[in-house]
Amino acid sequence: MALTDVTVKALKPLDCRYMRCDGSGLYVEVLPSGEKSWILRYRFRGRPARISLGRYPLMSLREARDERDEMRKLVRCGISPIEQRRQMRRDADSDLTVRRFGDRYFREQVESKWKNPASIRRYLDNEIFPTLGDRQLKDVSALDVQALVYRKRDHGQVAAAVQLRSVMKWIFDYALELQLVSVNPATMVARKFIGKSRRRTRVLSPKEIRCYLRTLYASNIRRQFKLALHIILLTLVRKSELLQARWEHIDFETREWLIPAENSKNGNPHIVFMSRQVSEMFQELRKLAGISELVLPGRGSTKKPFAKNALNKSLEGLTFEMEPFTIHDFRRTGATLLTEKGFNKDVIEKAMSHEAQGIRAVYVLAEYAEERKRMLQWWSDYVDSIATEENVIVGNFARAGNGTA
Repeated sequence: MALTDVTVKALKPLDCRYMRCDGSGLYVEVLPSGEKSWILRYRFRGRPARISLGRYPLMSLREARDERDEMRKLVRCGISPIEQRRQMRRDADSDLTVRRFGDRYFREQVESKWKNPASIRRYLDNEIFPTLGDRQLKDVSALDVQALVYRKRDHGQVAAAVQLRSVMKWIFDYALELQLVSVNPATMVARKFIGKSRRRTRVLSPKEIRCYLRTLYASNIRRQFKLALHIILLTLVRKSELLQARWEHIDFETREWLIPAENSKNGNPHIVFMSRQVSEMFQELRKLAGISELVLPGRGSTKKPFAKNALNKSLEGLTFEMEPFTIHDFRRTGATLLTEKGFNKDVIEKAMSHEAQGIRAVYVLAEYAEERKRMLQWWSDYVDSIATEENVIVGNFARAGNGTA
């Protein structure tokens, strides 16, 4: 019996997929997920074959019947509907650029399947497209992929370089599946030569902090970036927490910066007590932000912040006369040096918005507000002294009698 729109709409999913026939080889297939698709079953040169026509309700019953009739005409003329469709795709995709196919890969393979598709989107927009976006997909070589990946590796970002290579491999795996390329250039870039991602232990020494700040402020990068990178060092916040900050979260009278739960990595709101120096930097950022409600509005919009890797990119163009480091290393640097100065570990952990672990999560509930204020002001003063003195003198804060050991 032929199908009707009412009967197709009323078909319910079962534990396994099943099909209902409309006639002349046209079927609607119902998956356990509830998804419905139109299928044409036919014989070509004596062999059974099937081809998917489209999804219901995006393709109506009438449209499916029309498509079925066109396909059957091809079969009567000795033309394989499957091969014709492949050829049409090859013709349409023969001039595909990396940007066009990367967007297609993201739309068809990432957007609805990945828990966090934004991470793949960032690699496409910020790493792959700026360098290879306008290249023909079929013209990308292993050396192109290697140059892209090694550039990331040589800036000390081994884990990011490995992930970038993986993203390139996944894109070309999909292109191979669709027969758009004959080789995957990313597979010829061996992971073992990129490096092994290890738990980071990088801590900047006082002399390296001085080198970093002097090089930063002597550079020609945007003033907002200089201030932002300095603030991250002095407050020990995560980069994303500053990029998402809004002026409504900043209280200049109490010198408190609220990081709301939605901007916090652990999902809990957090108060950053701003030192005098940090407060002054935020005052300057306020003037630079103009009418924007964001602390760091992006280049082309007052309503959107800078991209998540904008600060990393700004540092990549600078030459520091020291071992490679990442922005996240500032948090470890601050925690290490503050510990060496005799500050209470719980105060440091709370200032960094770290969650207490094990039994301490039950018993250590104090906010340590006053201790954090004193500690972060001392840290800003200490970093100031590092940046302005040629001969760095490393003192011990605990011996000065102002801290809690």
